[in-house]
Amino acid sequence: MIEDTMTLLSLLGRIMRYFLLRPETLFLLCISLALWSYFFHTDEVKTIVKSSRDAVKMVKGKVAEMMQNERFGGLDALDAQFSKTWEFKSNNVAVYSIQGRREHMEDRFEVLTDLVNKSHPSIFGIFDGHGGELLTYEREKERDREKDKEKDEKKERGSLSYPSILEQQILNLDREMLEKLSATYNEAGTTCLMALLSDKELTVANVGDSRGVLCDKDGNAIPLSHDHKPYQLKERKRIKKAGGFISFNGSWRVQGILAMSRSLGDYPLKNLNVVISDPDIMSFDLDKLQPQFMILASDGLWDTFSNEEAVRFIRDRLDEPHFGAKSIVLQSFYRGCPDNITVMVVKFKGRASEK
Repeated sequence: MIEDTMTLLSLLGRIMRYFLLRPETLFLLCISLALWSYFFHTDEVKTIVKSSRDAVKMVKGKVAEMMQNERFGGLDALDAQFSKTWEFKSNNVAVYSIQGRREHMEDRFEVLTDLVNKSHPSIFGIFDGHGGELLTYEREKERDREKDKEKDEKKERGSLSYPSILEQQILNLDREMLEKLSATYNEAGTTCLMALLSDKELTVANVGDSRGVLCDKDGNAIPLSHDHKPYQLKERKRIKKAGGFISFNGSWRVQGILAMSRSLGDYPLKNLNVVISDPDIMSFDLDKLQPQFMILASDGLWDTFSNEEAVRFIRDRLDEPHFGAKSIVLQSFYRGCPDNITVMVVKFKGRASEK
């Protein structure tokens, strides 16, 4: 037993002599001890370490406070950050719109309803501008109202349909815009999403990438429009045939400029015939669909929500003051949307529960 212990001690002694007690090992050990003693026992270093720890605590507290404010501050926090936050509520329609992270607010919306003469259809519109502030169309709107009334009377006699009315109005509006914009060398443009709602029929016209979706009686998402994007086969062929091209610059763009293939305005691209204003128009039988509500929104919303997800989100919040429009706009912002966001929700009274 004693011999075994002596053998073990002898082995340890050899290890220390050949490895730990070598001159270079002792030198490194002394240097390490000296550095440790200097850095962790001087008042200056203690102050630096303490200040760093305090700074870390302060930053953590500030981040937590900012997260708390953004999560629960609601409209107050947004109003402080956004120069333009709009809201609208009337009867069965609600709109909520924020500037978001963009430098300018270029979204617009329109609601035209005749509560006195309910035989006239209601008109709802979403416009997402680009390249500058949109024009004011107060005179045009008044004239359009008169035209709509005249055309409604003609429709009753069977001479015009709602799709024809919408198509003519949109093409006329584009011509008027091009005249005014080109005269001042203003290259601005806008999307145009319009819905014309009568008792039994919903007609939707779309130019650009604002989008509409409807929730039917079973909660299914029914697309009301299709985005006009340059990468789509039909649009790409048309652009190429006109002598234009598309290129990728963050997104696919016509002539490397415009991220949509159809719009109102944009006179330089209209002159090249690579961007057009022809609307796609779809009609829906309300008695067949028995819809609960529809969503019309600028593309800021659709950057963060799919059609199905947006319908589910709004369906759970129809009892809110803005029918869920405000909630989904704020949620889209919190998800990181970099664009202006405008959402309109239109409720269809009692249709889903009439049967």
